[in-house]
Amino acid sequence: MKILIYSPAFYPSVGGLETLVSILAAEFGANGHEVRIVSQTANDQPDHFPFEVIRHPGPLKLLDLTRWCDVYFQANISLRGLWPLTVFNRPLVASHNNWYQRADGRRGWQDHLKHYYSRKATGIAVSDAVAEHVGGTDTTIIPNAYRADMFRLMPQVRRNRDLVFVGRLVSDKGADVLLDALGLLKTRGLTPQLTIVGDGPEMSALRSQALNLKLDGQVEFAGVKREEELAAVLNAHRIMVVPSRWREPFGIVALEGIACGCVVVGSEGGGLKDAIGPCGVTVPNGDAAALADAIAGLLADDRKLESLRGHAQTHLALHQPAAVAQAYLQVFEKAIHHRDGDFIAQPGAAIDS
Repeated sequence: MKILIYSPAFYPSVGGLETLVSILAAEFGANGHEVRIVSQTANDQPDHFPFEVIRHPGPLKLLDLTRWCDVYFQANISLRGLWPLTVFNRPLVASHNNWYQRADGRRGWQDHLKHYYSRKATGIAVSDAVAEHVGGTDTTIIPNAYRADMFRLMPQVRRNRDLVFVGRLVSDKGADVLLDALGLLKTRGLTPQLTIVGDGPEMSALRSQALNLKLDGQVEFAGVKREEELAAVLNAHRIMVVPSRWREPFGIVALEGIACGCVVVGSEGGGLKDAIGPCGVTVPNGDAAALADAIAGLLADDRKLESLRGHAQTHLALHQPAAVAQAYLQVFEKAIHHRDGDFIAQPGAAIDS
């Protein structure tokens, strides 16, 4: 099978979507398929991937790639990348990893177009919540994979720390909610240690908040950690906290924590609960009091922590790269053999990213 992946964001850009695309492309190639990635992300260093990456192709090159492929795959609908399908009729498969709407829930014209094309494509949704958002009847739910080679148990690392947060320090990710929860716990005489891994525009505000809540002795701002270094940090902690204010479409970071032996406390709205599965507990988004209660309950009950950790192997089996890639390939085969009619673009479809 010749698989063309259109992914505007790709390495060296870092994010969950970029990681997923890289994992899938490598697994498709390992299964004997030809894979090429089209990206709009520049890279001033040579690429060293087991697949070809074509960056900033011109219109003729993109048409040539579309003619070459058996299936045209997008990780999230990108309107800018759809126009070649009006020239060469190839089956479109789109995985839906996010909400097609504005931050406040409204839909602009681009979002309406993305919903339209999500129904033209053979769809894959990363969680039940995203599948419901996209709608339609031709959507397969396939949860995200994680870097199983990187995020794993490290018996040599001593697990002697309490809480860890990993993510961009932006308001949506809710690190401030976690600090408020620690403030509430302190009034109960509970002072768990917290490591905040990440960076972002809220760093200064979070440091000030920790000082105002008199948590500076409990909270370590560790900066950005990646790959082996991040896996080692996670292995040193008992509980990962994912306190997102917004409804996460999924949450690969939860899988990474679980794979490293953490129990996860996360927000229940959206698809994060699918990523956590039976390996943690969830609380309402943005509810510092409920988050404090959940953390206190786990810290006081080692047997519950061990019970939740006991589900990790079964849960993570659903998210192994090979298993997820095989599920994608089955959808690709279905799209190739059961397509019905041409892909017809609407005016303006090449305007957005």
